[in-house]
Amino acid sequence: MKTDLLTLPPLDLGPDVSGLVAEIEAYLASLPVPAQVVVPYVCPLGSTVQSWHIGFPLPAPTLLDRLARRSARPVLVSVADHLRLTSRYLHHAGWTQGALWDHKGRVCLLGAQAAVLAHGFGTPHTVGRARNQVMEVLHATGRPVTSPDAFNDAPTTRQADVHHLLDRAAARALSLGI
Repeated sequence: MKTDLLTLPPLDLGPDVSGLVAEIEAYLASLPVPAQVVVPYVCPLGSTVQSWHIGFPLPAPTLLDRLARRSARPVLVSVADHLRLTSRYLHHAGWTQGALWDHKGRVCLLGAQAAVLAHGFGTPHTVGRARNQVMEVLHATGRPVTSPDAFNDAPTTRQADVHHLLDRAAARALSLGI
């Protein structure tokens, strides 16, 4: 005799089953309450794995962009945001000296700025203004170099120095409102 699942009688939760439910609830209530989980403070310079462009919308092509078969318009960012994104990209990809990028994907300061631009954040004008802010900070801190790239490639420069420079340049740009 074949039984169809749709013709089975509904499950009856009579008094026998309700006693079992009450017993399980009593057991669960007797267990110790787990300690409240406190979310730890995560330093912005910490090593939490996240995308380097978090907080910024990705460039999305419009219908007209797709019809014209062109890339999406860049996301407009301020100079300070471009410098912050450059620092994040450097942290994400890794840092190198003496080359725009290497075989492991690490980039120099200029390579990181070019990558941020290539990913659709900012315009060439934004990058130029950001480089001007970096040069202003370099000269204000007594490092008379000919370009940010010369500072990046100096044998005494470390990755932390580049991040610190970008942070100071971003703060300067923010204070100027650009």
